[in-house]
Amino acid sequence: MPTIHWKLADGQSISADVMPGMNLMQGATNAGVPGIDSECGGCLSCATCHVYVDEAWIERTGTADDNESAMLDIVTAPRLATSRLSCQITASAALDGLVVHVPGQ
Repeated sequence: MPTIHWKLADGQSISADVMPGMNLMQGATNAGVPGIDSECGGCLSCATCHVYVDEAWIERTGTADDNESAMLDIVTAPRLATSRLSCQITASAALDGLVVHVPGQ
């Protein structure tokens, strides 16, 4: 099972195993990661699960499609080149060890 590492803006880190096929928003919610609000439940309609993918991992997570990109235009934290919505990243063995940064509020 892949282990995902969420780095919080205050320097804390939360790591959790996420079932393959589950999106990172669900994994973060299950692990109690603060700052991942998931108001829409992963329906790609709220952008409250915004994360910054660590640059070392961006090639493996892929890029946002047009719908996700449109939602990233409304995030409250600054949009960066590594911004993604965690509901759109699916856990897999290839993402074991993935590091994502949760923007500060």
